[in-house]
Amino acid sequence: MTTISTVLVANRGEIARRVFATCRRMGLGTVAVYSDADAESPHVREADAAIRLPGNTPGETYLRADLLIEAALAAGADAVHPGYGFLSENADFARAVGEAGLTWIGPPVTAIEQMGSKVESKKMMDAAGVPVLAELNPAEVTAAMLPVLIKASAGGGGRGMRVVRSLDELPGQLEAARREAESAFGDPTVFCERYLETGRHIEVQVMADTHGTVWAVGERECSIQRRHQKVVEEAPSPLVEKIDSMRERLFEAARLAAEAIGYEGAGTVEFLADDKGEFFFLEMNTRLQVEHPVTENTTGLDLVRLQLQVAQGQRLPAKQPALHGHSIEVRLYAEDPAQDWQPQSGTVYRLDLGSTAAEFEVLDRPGIRLDSGVVDGSVVGVHYDPMLAKVISYGETREEAARLLATALRRARIHGLVTNRDLLVRVLEHPAFLAGDTDTAFFDRHGLDVLSAPLASQADERLSIVAAALADAAHNRSRARVGCGLPTGWRNLPSQPQSKFYDSRVSGKHEIRYRITRAGLEVEGTDGLELVEATPVSVTLLVPGERGAVRRNFEIARYRDLVTVDSPLGPVAVRRLPRFEDPSEHIAEGSLLAPMPGSVIRLAAEAGERVAKGQPILWLEAMKMEHTIAAPADGVLTELNVTAGQQVDVGAVLAVVQAADDNTQE
Repeated sequence: MTTISTVLVANRGEIARRVFATCRRMGLGTVAVYSDADAESPHVREADAAIRLPGNTPGETYLRADLLIEAALAAGADAVHPGYGFLSENADFARAVGEAGLTWIGPPVTAIEQMGSKVESKKMMDAAGVPVLAELNPAEVTAAMLPVLIKASAGGGGRGMRVVRSLDELPGQLEAARREAESAFGDPTVFCERYLETGRHIEVQVMADTHGTVWAVGERECSIQRRHQKVVEEAPSPLVEKIDSMRERLFEAARLAAEAIGYEGAGTVEFLADDKGEFFFLEMNTRLQVEHPVTENTTGLDLVRLQLQVAQGQRLPAKQPALHGHSIEVRLYAEDPAQDWQPQSGTVYRLDLGSTAAEFEVLDRPGIRLDSGVVDGSVVGVHYDPMLAKVISYGETREEAARLLATALRRARIHGLVTNRDLLVRVLEHPAFLAGDTDTAFFDRHGLDVLSAPLASQADERLSIVAAALADAAHNRSRARVGCGLPTGWRNLPSQPQSKFYDSRVSGKHEIRYRITRAGLEVEGTDGLELVEATPVSVTLLVPGERGAVRRNFEIARYRDLVTVDSPLGPVAVRRLPRFEDPSEHIAEGSLLAPMPGSVIRLAAEAGERVAKGQPILWLEAMKMEHTIAAPADGVLTELNVTAGQQVDVGAVLAVVQAADDNTQE
């Protein structure tokens, strides 16, 4: 038997915090590693010891096996948990950990090697009797084989993945996939397989000990994806629930896969299924999965605890736990789905799901769990994935789990960055989702523009901005040296309205003109609105309706020029504008702005060139992904302000496209 006393987690953020939580419950010491960009990260503060990895990028830090092992030895750790992502499926790292005399909390090196190549793993699974999709050599792909999916052999998470529907785009997409795979996993190897336009992504959690016991713990469905990255995950699968014998067949295939490679520890066997219940092996992830909490909630197991026990040579019970209830997880990202999933960077001023949310705990009753790597004041940088948190619900039924999660997200205080929160709520409340009709084409079928629409309607947004104006006025009045106790905006005699100006990324600029008279509140463009109370942080209004007035409460927070308004009507965020604009800050029409800090990796056009709407102008690399900056309209590229390799800040004017009109047409 091996004894573990102190664990270094070779990862960051939410992943490290999740493993630390179980270590604390087991009385084990913890060691964190951190890049310079992560020096203020919560996982660093929570560990018993922390070791700096000089640099910012993954290649300089979390992908350096030698630095990670040195850190473990320096801090006195006797075991290494790789988390998920980075080097968690790197056989060379696992081997080096063992050679350094440290305990590897993961599967055997040979198992990682066998599953590390998606090309070779499919051949092995085929030989073991597991149904597979045939691997295609990119050089041999023909038009008859289209569409195909390019995949990175050494990793997942959507990095290095591309759908190709025409042979003309295959070479360029192969090169882009190889660059992303090299950046994310240190291995540019890619391959192709037949792409199913609609399919169900089903995976089975396996857990195996060193004494021959293999559990198929339960299945998860992860069909709702964006850019081949999972967005919504749940257990059990709605598809598996309604097809007789599918669960038994899935579990048997997963056990065959694990037994074929002598697997030990936690792992996931992923399958692509159709609506008839047929399924094909995709890959085996030789690590813990991001979505493991939904399995924990529906089994009562702490999977990290089991990993640690297996690594110490303990036996799994002969009988695995029964499944109960339903659990749904969503990934809350700092991104704008309405703008092609554009990632965001900057400060998270507030992330609050209320006092009832349990952090990193297995839920044994209906409720909400939060697994997050950020806290109030955390900064989302450009070097890593922009996921803010995993928000997980558990309910006795699927309907209850969906309702709990949608409500928690609606009421959450998320301030500072644009997120996919509104989209997540709309998915959870969508009739097709509630009916279990989910597949990998969910966003395409139901319309990303519809699903990503703000939760607050235009009328409700306007009402929230009125509340913001009244709260701002109360805030200004509370700071006044004279007359701070008087009602804000009140006049005894007729006078001009007060004016406040705001900018919404959803609806543009707003001018709120109001007066408070003897008769009460008057807001131009809104009839019958009554003010109950206004303080710097809350406003209560009586809102007229067809069946009478409804009392509405609004909570307001301000961070420099950002004003956030939270209410049951939906979250609203606006920028406070000065009364008079500075002409020097005007940005020319047609300017292409950097959506996030990053590096210009390629240019596709030259100044003076005619361009078509949607034509790529350049590519930015940020957050381990390539982002295309395209022409907003047909016209002429009048300015190109960057060169390949240049670092740019968010908001930088990269180029200017003058839209085609009568003066520019030939």
